[in-house]
Amino acid sequence: GRMAVLEGAKYLENRYGGRGVLLPGVPGVAPAKVVILGGGVVGLNAAKMAAGLKADVTILDTSNERLRYLDDIMPNVKTVASNRQHILEQIRNADLVIGAVLIHGAKAPKLIRREDLKAMMPGAVIVDVAVDQGGCVETIHPTTHEDPIYIVDGIVHYGVANMPGQFPRTSTLALTNATFPYVLALANKGWKHALADDPALRKGINMTEGSVTYRGVAGAFEMTCFDPEQFLRT
Repeated sequence: GRMAVLEGAKYLENRYGGRGVLLPGVPGVAPAKVVILGGGVVGLNAAKMAAGLKADVTILDTSNERLRYLDDIMPNVKTVASNRQHILEQIRNADLVIGAVLIHGAKAPKLIRREDLKAMMPGAVIVDVAVDQGGCVETIHPTTHEDPIYIVDGIVHYGVANMPGQFPRTSTLALTNATFPYVLALANKGWKHALADDPALRKGINMTEGSVTYRGVAGAFEMTCFDPEQFLRT
């Protein structure tokens, strides 16, 4: 989420086809309007970064409970219930749109359609963080660090799936900090005992002994989903 804001701010530059808008603005000139689709971990971090840079930030989510939480911790960020009408209203005047919608183990929903781009301001930038799960923008496709952007109907699209790869030291240390306790548990206990003892780790099982055990994956590939508990008991 933090990287999405930094990349989006860069590609708002005129030389990349962007609107030529400085994210924080300057005294007497309004800041960029940033719209974030999804209020999960990615959306939260994107909002914190954008608000910290003094952008005009709006975040949309389908959960009222999540919106209340976001409103409590970020009073300088506007929260809006996510639906088709509100999305169209928000992206119409957005300088930067960040797609931060994630459905664990499943394809991301298409929240911005091809025809919606015509309603956006020319030179606006879309950064779709969900591109590695199909993206939440109909016109997005994966790009590379060497060739990260392309333009469709005047809108700059950024589709790099591995954004953390640009910051390998930071991302490696962060990933290690998050995963090392699980690695130790798996090494010390074996996978069955480690999963049986830790509900959080157990939720990460996608396949077990050749069977799909994650509902989102099973649904995406139209396969039967098995209860992982039955494998832990054997």
